[in-house]
Amino acid sequence: MTERESWQVSGTAAEVYERCFVPAIFGRWAPQLVAAARVSSADRVLDVGCGTGVLARAAADRVADEAQVTGLDVNEGMLAVARRIRPGVDWRQGDAAALPFPDDAFDVVVSQFALMFFPDPVAAVREMRRVLEPDGRLAVAVWGPHERATGYVVLTGIAERRCGRAAADVLTAPFVLGDRDALVGVFRAAGIDDVTVELRPGTVSFPTVDAFVETEVTGSPLEALLDGEGYRGLLAEARDALRPFCADDGRVTMPLDAYLVTAGPQPTAR
Repeated sequence: MTERESWQVSGTAAEVYERCFVPAIFGRWAPQLVAAARVSSADRVLDVGCGTGVLARAAADRVADEAQVTGLDVNEGMLAVARRIRPGVDWRQGDAAALPFPDDAFDVVVSQFALMFFPDPVAAVREMRRVLEPDGRLAVAVWGPHERATGYVVLTGIAERRCGRAAADVLTAPFVLGDRDALVGVFRAAGIDDVTVELRPGTVSFPTVDAFVETEVTGSPLEALLDGEGYRGLLAEARDALRPFCADDGRVTMPLDAYLVTAGPQPTAR
């Protein structure tokens, strides 16, 4: 099993994902993705690797009928949370590399911070292209270079020193497509040569360092790699090392940039 394939979470972790990661990170990007894809009222929209559905929900807010939006994820724990929050969206369990839809089924395909975890990202992008109508729009977000996410660089170093390489690998896994040339190469290998890639600045923000560390641990495979002593040591060192990112009230805010990849017809200039 590869590192990316092991990034499956329990139902409890899916709840943590929705309660903590969505407001701290993912909810900030969903409006940017649907805007970049120019989702409009008549569109049929597919969100690939939808997680608990924050991006699909943003798309559903822009179409005439939320049933026009489909969210697909391999993880049933994520989908259970998604169905509870927005039952009118069509939630499907499935493999991104073998989408269970016919050719040309959607006007818009979007994917937010999931491509990095697919075992075969080229096959996943090829499938996105297959189910997209010829004049459809594609918008995909992945995290930018790891070195730009300076708070995560700090936490990764602590995790490796205290818990070993496997723990550090969990924290670096989301940045595996952070090299622009490699990212473009994935789309070209999938048969999409004409893409626009933009590095957009962003941040991650949590009420405290403790909340950040707890969320990163309990919302990911990192939890299985830490015993009580390891977690306490990680937290204690992180409190000190991440102090430069903290405001007076204790809130920790750190850089977290993303690449936004778009393909399809460009808007007509006016």
